[in-house]
Amino acid sequence: MEKRTTEFTVQEVVDRSKQSLRSFYQHFDGKHELLLALFEDALSKSAAEIRETAGAQSDPLQALRLGVTMLFEQSLSNPGVERPLFSDFALQLLVKDPAQVATAQLPLHQVFTELLQQAEDAGVIPAGKPRRQASILVQTVMFVAQGNGVPAGSHAAPVTAEEFWQFCLGGLSGVSVRN
Repeated sequence: MEKRTTEFTVQEVVDRSKQSLRSFYQHFDGKHELLLALFEDALSKSAAEIRETAGAQSDPLQALRLGVTMLFEQSLSNPGVERPLFSDFALQLLVKDPAQVATAQLPLHQVFTELLQQAEDAGVIPAGKPRRQASILVQTVMFVAQGNGVPAGSHAAPVTAEEFWQFCLGGLSGVSVRN
């Protein structure tokens, strides 16, 4: 999909892929199912990238920080970087079918559960419920990043990945953190 957007027709996909319409419908019930499969694939790849990069850190808190900032940056709605599956479709899907979003986010939940558990085991964050914290963290990161616009004419600046990390760390540790 050269358009790098979710605004396309099934016929355009079929034409571009040089497949038949029948072949398309053997794999997908329609455009929504294709977008859902692409969304799930994008989240799975994101989770693998975060796991690999954060896993290279020896400090569990730095690994968690890296994971949070990576997901935040990957989820940003940025006009210069087309990520329609992390912006318009994700928000549409969240409204229409939150259960599908939760299912698609499972690979991210698993990565963040591991990162939180490692940080807890190392004693750098208090004991909690890592699976539940991971769910809240993933949803919050993606939602804040996708809605990170600044009202026209305001003097506000968009939230940065570092500011978001500081917010999350304060929530996880119960202590206000300053650089």
